[in-house]
Amino acid sequence: MKRSPLLLILSFVMLLIFNAWGFFAHKKINHYAVFALPAKLANFYKANIDLITEKAVDPDKRCFIDSAEGPRHFIDIDDYREDRQIDSIPVHWSQAKEKFQERQLLKNGIIPWQINFTYIKLVKAFQSKDYSKIIKHSADLGHYIADAHVPLHTTKNYNGQLTDQIGIHAFWESRLPEMFAGKYNLLVGKAIYIEDPLNEAWNIVRESNQLVDSVLSIESLLNKKFKASQKNSFIERNNQLLWTYSDNYAKAYHHALNGMVERRMRKTILRVASYWYSAWLEAGQPNLAPTAKIQLENKQDSIATQDKKRIGREEWM
Repeated sequence: MKRSPLLLILSFVMLLIFNAWGFFAHKKINHYAVFALPAKLANFYKANIDLITEKAVDPDKRCFIDSAEGPRHFIDIDDYREDRQIDSIPVHWSQAKEKFQERQLLKNGIIPWQINFTYIKLVKAFQSKDYSKIIKHSADLGHYIADAHVPLHTTKNYNGQLTDQIGIHAFWESRLPEMFAGKYNLLVGKAIYIEDPLNEAWNIVRESNQLVDSVLSIESLLNKKFKASQKNSFIERNNQLLWTYSDNYAKAYHHALNGMVERRMRKTILRVASYWYSAWLEAGQPNLAPTAKIQLENKQDSIATQDKKRIGREEWM
């Protein structure tokens, strides 16, 4: 079924309202990651669970005020690779800059390297026992790890714009989690030590990129089975009526994905906790005041994101 011009316009409006993984999902991920930490570390995080949950969306908010933020959220594998293989991209940032101009790296996205950059900052925050920075970098790290688990954050066809599927980005990562996460099992067991955080970041990207074809093809097949009148409907969001995918279409897509969204969320939660835990171990397992509640000045909180234009790519919104 050919997508109508009206649907394409309304899908773009939908993008301006939804966020990467959705504010809802990002907060869920950071929240549940706290419960995967060992007791010695979990006590500090639990004392600050509300803050680390709320700050999970700070990187998205920074996209409205910082032009450098956008590339940290994605990597277009199909624009990087010369031979259609992800392994053609150097793992280390210094080697990647030797092979590609930094301008090209930033254009095509740097999320695996950003995960490692933020991890290093978290290690240093643990070493200095700077509680405010521990919270800040933990929240940011959780966000970037979460984005790397989203398949459409790893392709230049990030919103289905190359396959007549505009709107699928927010559909997969925002609409579906908001509808179905209440039925997901988000208790994922205990964090593990990550020996090589940079290589692990690339493993995440590889996993996500391998799912891109399924995300797109499953929705494309489903689209042919639904009439336009069945596929879309109005929903209420933030006291506004939004024309978007209908509940029935969302249920059908979620069912056809066969648990993909839940699996990616669960993997995200475990890996976020594991990165936090690994940074703490690498810092020498510092003793953190278990009841230290941190107050942070959060400039992102004052950004009225709904009325501002995101700097850079619009697809994350």
